[in-house]
Amino acid sequence: MTVKEVMKSLKEFGSEQTRKIYLNHGAKGDFFGCKVGDIKKIQKKIKVDHKLAIDLWDTKNGDARYLAGLIADKEAVSKKELDKWVKESEWSWNSEYTVPWLAADSPHGFDMGMKWIKTKKETTAAAGWATLSSVASVWSNENLDIKAYDELLDHVAENIHDQKNRVKYTMNNFVIAVGSYIPKLSAKANKVAKKIGKVEVLMGKTACKVPLATDYIKKVKDRGSIGKKRKMARC
Repeated sequence: MTVKEVMKSLKEFGSEQTRKIYLNHGAKGDFFGCKVGDIKKIQKKIKVDHKLAIDLWDTKNGDARYLAGLIADKEAVSKKELDKWVKESEWSWNSEYTVPWLAADSPHGFDMGMKWIKTKKETTAAAGWATLSSVASVWSNENLDIKAYDELLDHVAENIHDQKNRVKYTMNNFVIAVGSYIPKLSAKANKVAKKIGKVEVLMGKTACKVPLATDYIKKVKDRGSIGKKRKMARC
């Protein structure tokens, strides 16, 4: 498919109702308001096309950018491209999902995550924590820097409540991810979760709530799924 054909399909899938939902979640910039399920219908036709992904991202359309992340080649994507995408992400749909998922599926996930969490820009720092969470969910524990994740838990425990809004949200999710996917650190993650307690995050004009990390980790433990990895971050 060409960029023109994809944009035509996305526009047809878009709806004002979905646009309103995304706006309530903090959407910015240009977007049609496509449901993820409809975007995936286009993804199934394309499968993997890295050049098309790059071109779709450059349209600056939010729906096109979400699709770009799904069809990008995880082996071909470069650190430079990931840096560009994260800097250009305007809201959480791309900064906390599209880009982190692609980064985690690529060989660059850990390096990019560690780089991004050190930035002052809220969307980029949030992307960093989201990336490290996704890396924990898909990379084998043998390939994870357990020491680094251990130290990051300490950092979250001491600093989460002083962070910017979306950074707090993704830090909380990071504790959940470590507790759920890294058995060696699950007990420590649970202790950190108890220490940080309830995390206050402004969730826009929605009824969404920040998950309580202790409860979430307990649910994963109760169903015997601690350490069970996902096949890929992108979904």
